[in-house]
Amino acid sequence: MSLRVVEETAFTLLKLAATVLPRDVKEALKRAYETETSEVGKAQLEAILEDVRLAEELSKPICQDTGTIIFYVKVGTDFPARRGLYEALVRATKRATKEVPLRPNAVDPMAERNTGDNTGRYIPYVHWELFDGDYLELTAFPKGGGSENTCRLGMLSPGLGLKGLKKFVVDTVIEAGGKPCPPIIVGVAMGGGSDIAMEIAKKALLRPLDKPNPVPELAKLEEELLKAINETGIGPMGLGGRWTALRVHVDYACRHPASYPVAVATQCWAARRASARIGPDRSVEYLTHEV
Repeated sequence: MSLRVVEETAFTLLKLAATVLPRDVKEALKRAYETETSEVGKAQLEAILEDVRLAEELSKPICQDTGTIIFYVKVGTDFPARRGLYEALVRATKRATKEVPLRPNAVDPMAERNTGDNTGRYIPYVHWELFDGDYLELTAFPKGGGSENTCRLGMLSPGLGLKGLKKFVVDTVIEAGGKPCPPIIVGVAMGGGSDIAMEIAKKALLRPLDKPNPVPELAKLEEELLKAINETGIGPMGLGGRWTALRVHVDYACRHPASYPVAVATQCWAARRASARIGPDRSVEYLTHEV
């Protein structure tokens, strides 16, 4: 299989992610607008929805910060093209930077210079996953800097348990205030190690907002955290109101007896993501958007 289809699909996903919010996110924002009790908060949500509409209509980025480019790639063991996949994603990123356009957001911290095309050392960053199958599933996830700056990792005392987790999550949101551009989506993960917890928390942000957690205990915890976060009154864009968060998504890994890592990944209201599946016959099925 030619890698051209992978490159073309990755480019399309980056363009879709930057300009068109997934249906579930748009619906959640509309529900927040309809039920917001603060006049100021409601005005902010109205402006957000107008921004979403114009971005889609004009095919322009939803936000001037088009994020750090991250891909989640699930590769089937029988998928006919695996060598050169990363290079195809790099080419797609460079093209999207120029043609969408995306703001160049890759800064080399040693040279203290912007690379100019959203690529560089480890960027775009790719999460690889192998599975038994013959297709490739690709998700583009441009993560904005404002919401990235308010992510937090805590190494809690194991004795604190879920009570400690809840306090850490709510304290993190309170400390963040309006910086991550609420109403936000909050990914929470406990267990594993420091890197494992944060990876799981960020991956939790990819779950559609209208898809309940299949684990009843986690679904209950998500509702409890969402209620507590929205009771802070931080509100849309930090200006007060009912909706500080649209959803909380929780996941976990088993932990070491001496460690209790808790990670909180915050995502701004512009919850950009786009996914597609490429079959062995080069067919492409877009999973999050109509194309």
